[in-house]
Amino acid sequence: MTKFEIAAVEAGGGWLALCPMPGAGGDYAGDLARVTGWGPALVLTMATAAELARFGAAGIGADLRERGIGWRHLPVEDYQADSPALAAGWAATSTQARAILAQGGRVLAHCRSGCGRSGMAVLRLIVELGEAPEAALPRLRAARPCAVETDAQYDWAASPPSPGAGTRSS
Repeated sequence: MTKFEIAAVEAGGGWLALCPMPGAGGDYAGDLARVTGWGPALVLTMATAAELARFGAAGIGADLRERGIGWRHLPVEDYQADSPALAAGWAATSTQARAILAQGGRVLAHCRSGCGRSGMAVLRLIVELGEAPEAALPRLRAARPCAVETDAQYDWAASPPSPGAGTRSS
């Protein structure tokens, strides 16, 4: 097993994956090459700007766009399950991700370690695609055992608002 691993599951006609932050293990260029090689149409960054800067990944958005990969930054603090950026950006991000998956494409989420925050984003997408969270979480953890680290992350992922219901309060 390598330090930088992309763990993928089939969903919605395409592939969803999660991984650690490129650079978190000390090889930003190599990790970014692995991400690019996996071929995502969209990358969701769930790590904060401070985390990105600390691990040499502050330019990830520009680096991905330069390679023709879409990028969304929805920062959430480590071990947390919500943020103003996530609340404001999730609906549009989810719509974009599900459209990519429906066309057989790939969507990748990362946080710092590729477990909690990225796991909750991937789980939420799977649930929004119609899979029960009780079935989706074990399937996701078969690919990445550490996916979704806290009860709050699971609750956020497992209980998306009903269409037209407005935003979910915490």
